[in-house]
Amino acid sequence: MPAALAALTAGLLVFHRAVAGSVGRVGSLLETFLPWLGLVIVVLFGLALLRRSATALVALLLPTAAWTHLFGGLLLPAEESGPHDLVVVQHNVSDENTDPAGTARALADAGPDLIALQELVPPAVQVYEKTLAPDYPHHAVRGTVGLWSKHPLTDARLLDIAPRGITEPWSRGLRTAVHTPHGEIAAYVAHLPSVRVGASGLMSSRRDESAGLLGEAVAAEQLRTVILLGDLNGTVEDHGLAPLTSRMDVARRGFALSFPAAFPLVRIDQVMARSATVAHIRTLSATGSDHLPVTAHITLR
Repeated sequence: MPAALAALTAGLLVFHRAVAGSVGRVGSLLETFLPWLGLVIVVLFGLALLRRSATALVALLLPTAAWTHLFGGLLLPAEESGPHDLVVVQHNVSDENTDPAGTARALADAGPDLIALQELVPPAVQVYEKTLAPDYPHHAVRGTVGLWSKHPLTDARLLDIAPRGITEPWSRGLRTAVHTPHGEIAAYVAHLPSVRVGASGLMSSRRDESAGLLGEAVAAEQLRTVILLGDLNGTVEDHGLAPLTSRMDVARRGFALSFPAAFPLVRIDQVMARSATVAHIRTLSATGSDHLPVTAHITLR
């Protein structure tokens, strides 16, 4: 039995895309928790030792190799930052956050060049503006998303990434140009629709549609370098984010599990880049949000 389960685990790791179109969007659900199949390998290793099964131990080489290929690089130490690095912070601050000032100070203490926020609501927006102003004199807010920067911003505009069927006001996308010491880059801030698990499976169609619209916007971007920061309500393994991950690089180092803050299981707060490298990503300490902030080093090419 352990040998058969090892083969099944290896198959799920290697061929997870094959179940992407399954009924109830099981593929997205599997891909969301794909790294956790490493725990299955550990359990199967323990069973193989208890049964003293050489066959099972040999079979475990398959899922171990597959997991290491997919996720082993994320466990490596952070690479040395190059001379053109930017540091960014991404955080869904929660519209129920009772301490926006404390949250703003905690994010600023990390010393990033850019701070991207989601779930901005009045009057908390004014608190973030006031608290961050001394170190981040440039900012743009559109709807419930915003970007604070140490460097000048121009051409800030709303991104229409609302899926069909949403009739209420829904402004969760922002694009702006950032004039860094290393050149002009485009920064995108986004908050994709939530994903729910119900009796019929994973309900992610709106998230997937919004990801497609965001991917089209990135593809049409005229500036060469693009940085995307956002609560994308999906992991980078989730095929629902393929319109983005097929066009942009993701973190090479660090798991940075960000949600839920009390017991992080997945990273749905993402930093992606085009014509740049996301060298390392990690979480910051908890704030008043149900997400953990993540910070990443960006190396411009």
